[in-house]
Order: sequence, then structure tokens, then C-alpha cells
Amino acid sequence: MEYKTRKHPLFSACGLNCGLCPNFHLHTGGKFKCPGCAGEGFSEAHPSCGILSCCHRREFEFCFECGEFPCKKHDSWGDADSFITHRNCLADMEKAKQIGIEAYIAEQNEKIDILSRLLKKFNDGRRKSFFCLAVNLLELQDIKSVMLRITDATEPKAVVHLFEEAAAQKGITLKLRK
Repeated sequence: MEYKTRKHPLFSACGLNCGLCPNFHLHTGGKFKCPGCAGEGFSEAHPSCGILSCCHRREFEFCFECGEFPCKKHDSWGDADSFITHRNCLADMEKAKQIGIEAYIAEQNEKIDILSRLLKKFNDGRRKSFFCLAVNLLELQDIKSVMLRITDATEPKAVVHLFEEAAAQKGITLKLRK
């Protein structure tokens, strides 16, 4: 199915933060660069997406715009992860609905910028998924607090430790769930 290009492809119709996904950050290595949800070239990589098809049919950009949200399509959505965490999808959609999509996107763009800087400076070839997960799951203020503790001389392993410490304080485990 060919999907209409979405205004906000880095926040998916289902609530994934595509801009915080390892497959979106090609500059850090890898063969496939995902364009985000219904971004340019999306249909070639993802020919079928039931949630996106449903949103297109109903003329919504996000599931949370539907009066039936959350529906049965989301029943087991947060139980496991793929290469990006699904843990916060429902909560992130609720947050976007509550604060407004533009405010939510602005916050996500700030997270994407921080993630990009982390990947350029501290990804030693083994940390891309970790940093994507940490920035996705932690609140922006917690991420900024960690960033204030990082210097140019900080080693990647120490940066990982700072994020693990911040996550532990919030009861968050920085591992994908399979």
C-alpha cells in the first residue's frame, strides 16, 4: 500500500518515536535508513502497516485522534520491543494529546538533537541502540541533567554509566524487551 506522506513522520501513527530509532540514524553506520512513519520511501521498506492503514482510512495522523483509542490493535503493543522500544507508545500518545502535537514534536526534536550529538561523540560502534533507548525512555529533563555531567573527555563507557544511573533512579531498565 502506498501511504500519504505524514506531516510528522518522526512520531509514528502508533506512537513510536521514529526519530529516536537506530534505523533512522544512518550516519552512525548500518545499511538501512528508515524514513520514519510514512516518510519518503516508507512503503518500499514497510509495504503493510495495519495501524497506519487504519489512520489513513479514518483520516487521522495519530491513533490518539480516534474516539476508539486505544483500540484492540494496541492490546499487546507495549509487551515487547523490536529494534525500537514500544514501552512508551501509549503514554507518549497520551502526552502528545494532552500538551498538543506541536509541543510534543518540539520536545522530540530536542531529544533527536541530543541523541545525534551522543551518537557522533560517544558511539564506539556498540552503543547506538543503547543511546536510542536511553533518550527514548528518559524524560527530557533527566537527559539534560546527564548531558550537563558529560565533557569532551568523558569516555563512552562513563556516558553509558551516567544514563544507567539516571534510569535506575526512575526505575527504568535500559534494555530492549524481546
